[in-house]
Amino acid sequence: MRTNIILDDKLVTEAMKLTHAKTKREVVDLALREIVALRKRKNVLDLVGQDLIAPDYDVRAVRASMNRGTR
Repeated sequence: MRTNIILDDKLVTEAMKLTHAKTKREVVDLALREIVALRKRKNVLDLVGQDLIAPDYDVRAVRASMNRGTR
């Protein structure tokens, strides 16, 4: 899709430096992709109460058993 937009030059320049984008088109495309990915990610707090992890799961015990197995 082709469109004409007015962008904040300082913001675009800073974004290009941070992302190493070579063109304005590239930095705008990257920004849009990051916004979409961010909004698609589930908020961790939304997962509370959905019984996705066993209540008796003990991450420390799992890590300890993994460490014993590698040494």
